[in-house]
Amino acid sequence: MRYQNNFICRVRTSDGAEGISVGNNMQLVSLYPIFVNRLQPFFIGKDARKLEGLLDEVYVYKSNYKLQNLALWVPLATIEFAVLDLLGKIANKSIGLLIGEEIHNPKVAVYRANNYRGKTAQESIERIQRNVEKTNAKALKFKIGGRMSHDADYPPGRSEELIPLVRKIFGDDMVIYADSNGSYSVKEAIRIGKIVEAHNFDFYEEPVPFDWHEETRQVADALKVPIAGGEQEPSLHQFRWLIANDALDIVQPDMFYFGGMIRSVKVANMAHSVGKQCVPHISGSGLGYLYMMHFVSTIPNAGPYHEFKGFNTEIPVECKTSSLESEEGVVTVPSGPGMGLDIDPDYISRHKAVTV
Repeated sequence: MRYQNNFICRVRTSDGAEGISVGNNMQLVSLYPIFVNRLQPFFIGKDARKLEGLLDEVYVYKSNYKLQNLALWVPLATIEFAVLDLLGKIANKSIGLLIGEEIHNPKVAVYRANNYRGKTAQESIERIQRNVEKTNAKALKFKIGGRMSHDADYPPGRSEELIPLVRKIFGDDMVIYADSNGSYSVKEAIRIGKIVEAHNFDFYEEPVPFDWHEETRQVADALKVPIAGGEQEPSLHQFRWLIANDALDIVQPDMFYFGGMIRSVKVANMAHSVGKQCVPHISGSGLGYLYMMHFVSTIPNAGPYHEFKGFNTEIPVECKTSSLESEEGVVTVPSGPGMGLDIDPDYISRHKAVTV
């Protein structure tokens, strides 16, 4: 169902039990025909208790595997989240306890994500400071490079100036991450990485384009700073390669982009088996942060800090077990059944069924 820029997926059992998810709005604006035509028909009449098997079957249904990547996984994740909310309400368990054996992390310490490409280093640092002050976060991430830009920087020289400036302004105790969004060639990624390394950053994300797996390993081999990545990766098999070949020190599946929590738990488990951390990427709309928190709550190898851009305030929700706010840099994971919150029914009623 769609209302303004928000999409809601609602699933029901034959006896009236209901689960709801709020999708990644930015992606579903383009992808809802896949949801309606290729995914929704498969799930009607199926047994929700067999969800993991259904996720494998729908991959083959109507040759959906040919849509591999965001086109398939974002709509499918939206369905999975609604089914998990449904099952959690029936079982009186949080989503975290459905996808994992126990709650390892009832609270999530956050890092404040910032994106000010196109601004000068001085303009960027002023905005980064304001964002960090709002959350009292003890960690932050900022963007370097020009984003999939073949060594360009916007404006030129911004990254080389900003990297030492962030460390100088925030001091030695702040945990700092740098994200290039695949901006560099191997040579330039290593050169910039040496600057990142010299200022004791805690990870360096996507130094080269996300699907350059061999090149990612080359950068990792040349640097001491931990390499993070995986937000755009659609394949369990490729994650296995990245982990087994030490191309990544920190894996970052995205709850939406990778097709849901169940697939993402498999990535976290692979990383855990060889002593690597999982710090999932989050999509910046819908209830992406909520789903990430439930995921982080149950994995034993969660990193110390997790991405925070603020909750979507357009969606009216009530949560009895969490303020859903950063309190001194920490957010409490909702512990109620399913998602652990209630969406205003009047808001839901304003949504209209989407058809194509």
